[in-house]
Amino acid sequence: MPAIVIVGAQWGDEGKGKATDHLGSQVDYVVKFNGGNNAGHTVVIGDQKFALHLLPSGILTPGCTPVIGNGVVVDIDVLFQEIDGLEARGVDTSKLKLSANAHVIADYNRTIDKVTERFLGSRRIGTTGRGIGPTYADKMNRIGIRVQDLFDEKILAAKVEGALELKGQILIKIYNRRAPSVEQTVEELLGHAERLAPYVCDTGLLLSQALDRDEVVLMEAGQATLLDVDHGTYPFVTSSSAISAGACTGTGIPPTRIDQVIAIAKAYTTRVGEGPFPTELHDENGEFLRKAGWEYGTTTGRPRRCGWMDTVITRYAARVNGVTDFVLTKLDTLTGLPELPVCVAYDVDGVRHDEMPVNQTDFHHAVPIYENLPGWTEDLSGCRSFEELPKAAQEYVEFVEARSGARISVVGVGPEREQAVVRHPLR
Repeated sequence: MPAIVIVGAQWGDEGKGKATDHLGSQVDYVVKFNGGNNAGHTVVIGDQKFALHLLPSGILTPGCTPVIGNGVVVDIDVLFQEIDGLEARGVDTSKLKLSANAHVIADYNRTIDKVTERFLGSRRIGTTGRGIGPTYADKMNRIGIRVQDLFDEKILAAKVEGALELKGQILIKIYNRRAPSVEQTVEELLGHAERLAPYVCDTGLLLSQALDRDEVVLMEAGQATLLDVDHGTYPFVTSSSAISAGACTGTGIPPTRIDQVIAIAKAYTTRVGEGPFPTELHDENGEFLRKAGWEYGTTTGRPRRCGWMDTVITRYAARVNGVTDFVLTKLDTLTGLPELPVCVAYDVDGVRHDEMPVNQTDFHHAVPIYENLPGWTEDLSGCRSFEELPKAAQEYVEFVEARSGARISVVGVGPEREQAVVRHPLR
């Protein structure tokens, strides 16, 4: 009955897709349980690079059933664009399953997301403008549209009309933007129903039955721990639950069936969007990491903010997720740096914090306390065992592991599937 959760341990973009792909044929189902097309996974297979946004990375593994869970918000146009793009490259997407209870991003939610962010100006959150937050708000306000509504025109029209009674007034009177008509939105959504129907099912039941058959279900988070709406650096967070607990509400799998939580952390730290970032670098080292690690958003193309490794964050991620194993990615990116500072605590107004500060103000003013480790110049890309790594690289991994609250089981030494050092099998 193995149910495994993969989460990001930092602010996202840690390489969760690579970790999912690394498990490969050991997994029967891969489930995306939160978020939408506001984040992405990049998976490299041979000489091909695949950028996924809505689809689970398991879509690339033959024999694996990819599932979009009820906790996801779905832009149907984007979903079909991704499906068509993969099919054109010879990837079979016919096994994809989509929860009937997943919420749908309507045209008015994309509009509201964009105009709200512009309206906030210097107080903006740094959203992708794809309608994710407004759709989750509709869900909590009980005026959302679910996938199953697309198969009942009467219900769909009533829900859209109810939502636009409020949103139409907001768009017109606050933002001076014309709202779409009920008919326009309903027609657009109904146009997807026929093609969508074969993918839609009760995914909670599907996954429960799979676990009963002792099949392996892997649940992968979008975004990451520090972007979680409850446990992240609020308000600079996403609109969903991106920690391991969110896998339960986003799939219908109860916590008693989860027996492994794998957290992915880069060997340094990155962030996209606004918000505090204690170890951020604004010098040549930050630019080195950005260029060497090709740190540009999979979804937005935005350059990522880069900084040194922060073990206060990874320790926090281990605690709130119940991490059993870490996967440390992009160790190879650090090659060539003579010295590698690692943040082990924060100084906040003269007070040392070994754990995450409890309030937003303290975290915003946190100054990293570093311990410096020697770097290395050797190429790591061909290493396949821990002993093959340079001594300084081994010491770096061991240092981070000792301060992160869980063992580091896999170390990434390159972008391709086989470029990994396995210290402990993930299964």
